[in-house]
Amino acid sequence: MKIFFLFTFSTFLLSAFEQAAASAHYDKILTHSRIRARDQGPNVCALQQVMGTKKKYFSTCRNWYQGAICGKKATVLYECCPGYLKMDGTRGCPAVAPIDHVYGTLGIVGATSTQQYSDISRLREEIEGRGSFTFFAPSNEAWEQLNSEIHKNLVDNVNIELYNALHHHMVNKRMLTKDLKNGMTLVSMYNDQKLLINHYPNGVVTVNCARIIHGNQIATNGVVHVIDRVLTAVGNTIQDFIEVEDDLSSLRAAAITSDVLDTLGRPGHYTLFAPTNEAFERLPRGVLERIMGDKVASEALVKFHILNTLQCSEAITGGAVYETLEGNTVEVGCDGESLTVNGVKMVKRKDIVTSNGVIHLIDEVLIPDSAKQVIELGGAQQTTFTDLVAQLGLASSLRPEGQYTLLAPLNGAFSDDTLRMDQRLLKTILQNHIIKVKVGLNELYNGQELETIGGKLLRVFVYRTAVCIENSCMVRGSKEGRNGFIHIFRQIINPAEKTLHEMLRNDKRFSVFLSLVKAADLDDVLSRPGEWTLFVPTNDAFKGLTDDDKDILIRDKNALRNILLYHLTQGVFIGSGFEPGVTNILKTIQGGKLYLKTVNDTLLVNELKSRESDLMATNGVIHVIDKLLYPADLPVGNDQLLTILKKLIKYIQIKFVRDSTFKEIPLTFYKINIIESNVQPIIRKEDPSVTQLTKLIEGEPEFKIVREGETVTKVIHGEPIIKTYTKIIDGRPVEVTEKKVTEERIIQGPEIKYTRITAGGSDNEEKLKKLLEEEAPVRKAQPTRRTQGGTARRRTRLANH
Repeated sequence: MKIFFLFTFSTFLLSAFEQAAASAHYDKILTHSRIRARDQGPNVCALQQVMGTKKKYFSTCRNWYQGAICGKKATVLYECCPGYLKMDGTRGCPAVAPIDHVYGTLGIVGATSTQQYSDISRLREEIEGRGSFTFFAPSNEAWEQLNSEIHKNLVDNVNIELYNALHHHMVNKRMLTKDLKNGMTLVSMYNDQKLLINHYPNGVVTVNCARIIHGNQIATNGVVHVIDRVLTAVGNTIQDFIEVEDDLSSLRAAAITSDVLDTLGRPGHYTLFAPTNEAFERLPRGVLERIMGDKVASEALVKFHILNTLQCSEAITGGAVYETLEGNTVEVGCDGESLTVNGVKMVKRKDIVTSNGVIHLIDEVLIPDSAKQVIELGGAQQTTFTDLVAQLGLASSLRPEGQYTLLAPLNGAFSDDTLRMDQRLLKTILQNHIIKVKVGLNELYNGQELETIGGKLLRVFVYRTAVCIENSCMVRGSKEGRNGFIHIFRQIINPAEKTLHEMLRNDKRFSVFLSLVKAADLDDVLSRPGEWTLFVPTNDAFKGLTDDDKDILIRDKNALRNILLYHLTQGVFIGSGFEPGVTNILKTIQGGKLYLKTVNDTLLVNELKSRESDLMATNGVIHVIDKLLYPADLPVGNDQLLTILKKLIKYIQIKFVRDSTFKEIPLTFYKINIIESNVQPIIRKEDPSVTQLTKLIEGEPEFKIVREGETVTKVIHGEPIIKTYTKIIDGRPVEVTEKKVTEERIIQGPEIKYTRITAGGSDNEEKLKKLLEEEAPVRKAQPTRRTQGGTARRRTRLANH
């Protein structure tokens, strides 16, 4: 029995939900109104009335909980739901309204003016008789609001004009609100004139943009819906209206130029926000001429005023976003009786109904981003940048036919000191924010280099939740204009000028750290090209470190390298590029992990605050800290070292495991790329047992020693890799060809030492003798790279192994 009950109850619920889903929006909103008024008694509906007006609505949840419609405060009314009546001495509306023919029903719903006009125009006999009619009956207030001249003409000619007008409000079959589908066209009983039906998700139903304010009053021979205005005949298309309306001649010219006018003559359900001639006159003359002279821009402009949906003013009870034919969106809302577009009251006349849509006349021209020049895309938060670009003469260099990308910092990024700079220096800074090519957000990738109009190359870093260029990361708000993109940045972009090693060397705060780096033979790593993130302790981190302590550290090179390389990680990680509020884990070169997160725009490294972040170098980035970092899981096995570390590190407990040792970290985590030189190798026979091979690397010769009787190192050249691509230089595409040749040295027999020494001089002989006495692994020569035009460059590049 219990199972049967559950099954029956489930079936009932499913049936109820299916019926609700099948019902129209108007009926759903009406059901919600009944639920809200259930405490008032049976068959009572809750409505909202806009204060200061007679306008009442069965409200959506959004309007109900906001207590407002179109931004105006609304009071709550409780009335009998359509079809029900009050009874004296009882709660709610327990009585059913009497059912009568259409003529009598007009009186029941309070449409007495329409009832009266039906009487004097001799329509009464028809709507009292046999048939099935739908009467969209104007309310008494609707007749009062009708243009006085039109109203007089109707009343003066009741047998023809008034009779025809009332027939225009009728359909020769019964249509309940659930039958009135959005986009439907009905044929009226007058001259087969069209009635355009729209049924909106907020429950509003309109007929030629007149709102049904009391629906579904059943009659014996049909149904009556009370509407809020008198309907007028609809015959012309939007195109027809534009062609004959004198106040739209500027819009007409733009629509003809852009070949959009014909679109507005085709069948459809359009909404046109039509700028008047006065609106076009308000545009700066240069802007209007540029747009009208550019067919792509003028087409975008006109299409930006057109929606592919029909939006009557009475259906708009709050802000909503709609897609235009141009592809971007506009927000259409309301403020009391006025319509707003993108939050601005600009509608002068609304609801001009045509056969293929509706027109609202506006007193401003809407210019889409796609019709704007890139410098015009800056918003209120980028005015400092755009004003400076104009003041310093850079705006004139952004040609309409060119392609650019603006990297616009927020207003707050420009400090007073920056704004007081010498204008020549400030101009250079701004040039670093203008890219020579048009690059959208979805075209950016990690490791990409972008060339500015000032000739600088800016690096792109892409993270999980951020895209950064050099030291600054993007915020939302990228836009595409006619000749470029604009991207918004948190800070002014500072292109790197020096290597990590040069930055440490030039800042006295890092002198102790740099001396340890040199002692560990790591300064070469920080000098070579690469991509590193370095967490640099200031000298304050080494307070209490004596010269003896430092000597102990330096003598244990493995320990020193483990400590220092725990501060270095592969890849460039900008502080604001980390996802805020979560822990980001980086693996260091030492092998341990660093735990980073940003809290209130401050970077924390293993819970230690970074005092200064995002110091950009040509081969990485520096984050400044005031404590020495140490991996918590790495034990120390030496008492002396433990004592030293405890002096410097007090924020964690350092593990001690006697006689444990630090792993050796060979310098194989970075590569040396040998770039081919135009100088040919020189081979000289110095001695029967010694061959001296000189090859230029960075302008310095290398020596390789081969003992007599031993197998020499083989140099195997791989197949050359030729890469051709196009690079934009000074605004022009230039084809660049790169050639890479791979060399691999294979040792056969005992290992042989080679090194770099100063070219020429008697010191070379001493170097050669020393080489014969030492043995060490031979390094591999890495892939070579040729420069543009095939000329080799003399430099060595570091990369990851």
